[in-house]
Amino acid sequence: MPYTLKPDEGYDVDADTTTYLSEHVDTGDRWVLNFGPQHPATHTTLRLVLELDGERIARCTPHIGYLHSGFEKLGEHLDYNQYVSVVSRMNYLSPIANDICWHHAVETLFGIDITPRCKVLRTIMAELARIQDHLLCLGAAALDLGAFTGFLYGFNPREKIYDICDYISGQRFHPDWTRVGGAMKELPDEETFKRLVKNFIHDDLSVALKDLGGLLKRNRIFMDRTQGIGVINAEDATAWSLSGPIARASGVARDLRKDFPYLCYADNWDGQGAEAVKFKVPVATDGDVYTRFLVRFEEVLQSIKIIEQLIDDIPQGPLDVFADSKVSKPNKSDVYGSIEGLIQHFEIIMSNRGWEAPIAEAYGANETANGELGYYIVSDGGPRAWRARTRPPSFINYSTMAKLTEGHMLADVVAILGSLNVVAAELDR
Repeated sequence: MPYTLKPDEGYDVDADTTTYLSEHVDTGDRWVLNFGPQHPATHTTLRLVLELDGERIARCTPHIGYLHSGFEKLGEHLDYNQYVSVVSRMNYLSPIANDICWHHAVETLFGIDITPRCKVLRTIMAELARIQDHLLCLGAAALDLGAFTGFLYGFNPREKIYDICDYISGQRFHPDWTRVGGAMKELPDEETFKRLVKNFIHDDLSVALKDLGGLLKRNRIFMDRTQGIGVINAEDATAWSLSGPIARASGVARDLRKDFPYLCYADNWDGQGAEAVKFKVPVATDGDVYTRFLVRFEEVLQSIKIIEQLIDDIPQGPLDVFADSKVSKPNKSDVYGSIEGLIQHFEIIMSNRGWEAPIAEAYGANETANGELGYYIVSDGGPRAWRARTRPPSFINYSTMAKLTEGHMLADVVAILGSLNVVAAELDR
């Protein structure tokens, strides 16, 4: 548990560490420890400068490190379809969620309402991405504390999601699947897609959750290492702009799928009175590492329920909105079979003349695995954003690291950092 710290001596963590140690180590004062970037739990990029009073953390200063620089600037040089290959690399744990969110923001700018078929497929893939992200976080929560078996339980079924991404897009790791007003291509075979998804959620995933829950949920060692550690209350979570499982584990009942519904989370998503998918938003109040684990675990179960409501009733009809908009690519049959389709394909893919963006600004956000992922776009009417900015949940969540660790033991740092599920590529953009 946290304890009362000694008075701050005013040490500047950015000062030279060697000088500080030479001046203070002989007098029994605080030590300075660089936790990372070589430490496995810091993803080889993050760096925590810890000021230690014995094994207690008197001060923690997080550094984001350097991984992917200039991502947002690239949004000013790539058109609205090309930039999807960049945003999917911001969160490499669930990249297809970034694809969906980016084009949600672009379609908000253009005022495009995508087809019911596209909404269902995007919703299914968004929930698979949530599961994909949470499985790694849940498994790593065990791995960081020494339980390698728990990591295998969470990591192995993620391969099935990569198989699904590969099937619909031709790429496993970075699908780059969405396009303005639709997707890069139709499903190769809808029945095969349904079989892959249902086999995953009913077989591989159900077994993994049973094994992972049985190993960790009531494990005395795991509970002792995580309960009461890294606590943040609802008031502080709101003040720090936290979102996602971290905020909900602290009692902040906010989920964009409910509060600002989109895709199939909204009523009348098909234009014919269809009800929104039914699911519950898990909320807890303890706000510690253990509670964040439980909230993520329950969110996986809720994602399964959402997918089950949609997978057998995928609407037929067009995937893209070519008939209603000049910013989406035409079907290949139209490209090969009509002069209008050929011209539209040329203007979008080859000449960039097809983009008729409004001179405006727009913000679009989705509820992803780590919280509110949003993209802010300023358009000057050209084929690409004049300015593109990201609201990265990992960056905001990581900013609380200093607050969550101070007063805890050095051994607690790994548990706290893992519960934030920081994705390094979202930090340095």
